[in-house]
Amino acid sequence: MIRFLSKANRVQLQGTALLRLDFNTRDDWRMRAVTPTIQLLLKRHAKIVIVSHRGRPNGVDKNLSLRKDAPMLRRLIKTPVRFIDHFRFAEIKKMVASAPAGSVFLLENLRFLKGEEENDAGLARHLASLADFYVNDAFAVSHRADASVVAVTKFLPSFAGLEMEREIVSLGRVITHPKKPVVLILGGAKAGDKLGVIQYFKNKADWFLLGGGPANTILFLDGVDVGQSLRDSDPRDLKALARIARFKNLVLPNPSGVVWKDDVILDIGAKAAAAFKKKIAIAGTIIWSGPMGLIEKPAYAHGSLAVARAIARNRRAFSVTGGGETVSFLKKHKLDTKFGFISTGGGAMVDFLAGEKLPGIAALAKAPAAR
Repeated sequence: MIRFLSKANRVQLQGTALLRLDFNTRDDWRMRAVTPTIQLLLKRHAKIVIVSHRGRPNGVDKNLSLRKDAPMLRRLIKTPVRFIDHFRFAEIKKMVASAPAGSVFLLENLRFLKGEEENDAGLARHLASLADFYVNDAFAVSHRADASVVAVTKFLPSFAGLEMEREIVSLGRVITHPKKPVVLILGGAKAGDKLGVIQYFKNKADWFLLGGGPANTILFLDGVDVGQSLRDSDPRDLKALARIARFKNLVLPNPSGVVWKDDVILDIGAKAAAAFKKKIAIAGTIIWSGPMGLIEKPAYAHGSLAVARAIARNRRAFSVTGGGETVSFLKKHKLDTKFGFISTGGGAMVDFLAGEKLPGIAALAKAPAAR
């Protein structure tokens, strides 16, 4: 059974928390999402040792350091944050032990260490030695079996943070009790990444609206010349996608209406946007994962913006989206507050909605009992 931080008592939250967060974004939106968890721990007078990551470094990479995150976090929580730029765990343990209650520490990028992505038990034991209990509020990385996400839970009483709880409850709602009609909007780069959620919702969704790489791939399988456009080429994925191409409730961009440049499809076009908006307008549940085009360029963001505005106008639907690229786009256009729930996860959200057991969440359920 998962223990939620919101239900923990004062005795269970005494001492030092090892808090797993995810700062792996260009801005601070994920950091803002987890400030309530930090504030709750500080209210309980706990010391906090924050661990996180950025990018996929091969050893130490100063460009992927978390040093700049410390002052950013300090401004958000209005509490000093001490950055620790080394992994000498014995020294860190003494430093934390001698600090007063309510102290906040941030460790350097854990992916600088070899054992993090290997889910190394030795590294997890070192991390656990710094604290009395563990809190995972990093939903976005909980689909990965990393040492600071999975192995560490074997050595400490463990809790799901406040944002993690919101993710589990909100995403669980669209899986178990979605309000009809259900509309899934899938874009982004790889169609193969969306296979699981399409298959899971095969008999639950009323409409699948496809743009980006998923649409290009299905069009290709239908015999459309997509030129050099982004599409899947993995034979195994293509075999599964060929079956999906036969779905009667699949809505694709009209090949004659998509936006091209240099033999590449870069947006779904006005015809598809209009078709998508009609389905979105009558939806009771809307799940959106991945942009419709190259949203980094305003000229190719019209399809994504049309979809976002259509979702914002449908106030009867419960709408869910996630992923750094999409969320940043929504914030830029001041549409993020118009959604029912914005997940901090991209791949984790898709895996969760595909009915998969996320390693980080499964590990919390198996962790030692709290005090």
